[in-house]
Amino acid sequence: MEARQPVEIFMAVTKALFIRELNMRFTSGKAGLFWTFFKPFMQVLVFVLIKVVIFGRASDNIDYAAFLALNFTAFNMFKNIISASSGAFNANKGLFVYKQVKPIDTIIARIFVEIFISGIIIVIFVFIGIYFDFDLDVKSLPMVALAFISIILFAFSFGLLVAVGNKFYQSIGKVVNILLTFLMFGSAVFYAIEMVPVEIQEYLLLNPLTHFMEMLHGNYFYVLDDRFVDYRYMALWTLSFLFLGMILYRKLEERIISE
Repeated sequence: MEARQPVEIFMAVTKALFIRELNMRFTSGKAGLFWTFFKPFMQVLVFVLIKVVIFGRASDNIDYAAFLALNFTAFNMFKNIISASSGAFNANKGLFVYKQVKPIDTIIARIFVEIFISGIIIVIFVFIGIYFDFDLDVKSLPMVALAFISIILFAFSFGLLVAVGNKFYQSIGKVVNILLTFLMFGSAVFYAIEMVPVEIQEYLLLNPLTHFMEMLHGNYFYVLDDRFVDYRYMALWTLSFLFLGMILYRKLEERIISE
């Protein structure tokens, strides 16, 4: 019997882990499953109501419901990938007795689960948008797709770094989850950068996630553009996290498996 190639082993392991994680996610309880899909819709509804009550219905030619749906889907996917990655090693420790299963495979499988769930949420949002006649006219669908892929890569890079640290110091994961909650308010989720005062813009743009969100805004809505986006800044943060995360992972992989 011919030995399988490393890529074939990786694909088989990732598929098995994906199915396992997905099964656990969908059978963990009706309340948890319901909240997984209901949360983004509640977020959009609450902030649309706040916008209407405080500022009125006018929204600078932007469909605010579509704006929030886009942003919350992207941010929640980013946040959930990092949260899922941070606990991947500890949750799957028992599987590391199998030589085919590498710790990083568990992170990749969890990322695919989050992408799958986000995809379902996007489809539901699209159907709701069609029914309520929201603004679904996308300026550049390929660039919007590229923005989501960029967010996934950034989240993976950051998540890997957090996962390695959290394996040995579990307080790291807890601190990061708290920071991610506050990060939502400084990452252009509720607003586009051009909507805030100029003196605040420069501080918000120090946050790399703001650039990813602005990439989404500028390529979805015709009335917005990506002039605030620094693509080199995005790449620098992503590659820096990836480089540092991979170095620490390769150096500590044996300890991650044994401890």
